[in-house]
Amino acid sequence: MSFQLLPLKPEDIQSFKQDMQEAFQKGAASEFENLAVQILPEHDIDSSLNAKGSAAYKATDDGKIVGGVIVVINESTQHNHLDFLYVKHGIQSRGIGKKIWEHVEKLHSDTKVWETVTPYFEKRNLHFYINRCGFAAVEFYNPHHKDPEIPEDMIGGDYFFRFTKVMK
Repeated sequence: MSFQLLPLKPEDIQSFKQDMQEAFQKGAASEFENLAVQILPEHDIDSSLNAKGSAAYKATDDGKIVGGVIVVINESTQHNHLDFLYVKHGIQSRGIGKKIWEHVEKLHSDTKVWETVTPYFEKRNLHFYINRCGFAAVEFYNPHHKDPEIPEDMIGGDYFFRFTKVMK
C-alpha cells in the first residue's frame, strides 16, 4: 500500500480527534513549560467538522492512520479555509504533512484562495505553510489587532498569523 487521503468515516472520528489533540498538545508543550490546559478542545474540532462546507480526511500510509485534515469549502466563492491539519505525534518531519496538503489541493482543485491561521509559537507551522506549501503570511493578529474569530481564552489567542495561498 501507499499514502492515501480518504474521507473520514464515522468510526474513525474519535481516534482522529484524539490523534489531532495529542499532536497539537505536544507541539504546544514543546514551547510552553508546565502546560496545564488543553490546546485543542474537542468542541473546536466538532465545530469545524460540523461547519457548512466541512470536509474531513484521514491520511493513511500502509493502511495506518498517520494524520488528517479538515477544510471548509465555500462552493460559491471557492475561497476555502484550512481549519486543521495534523501529523500524528512521533512521525513528523517525514513529508506526511506535505503529502496531505498536496492531496487536498488535488481534491479541491477549483479553489481560488486557501486561507488558514496558526499560533505565533508554532514555528514548525510557519515553516511548513510558507516554505513547504507556498502560503504567504498576510496578517499578524496581536493585542492591538485582534482576530474577532479567535476566542479570548485560547492559548496564544492574542498572537496568530493568517496565511493565504492564491491558486493558479
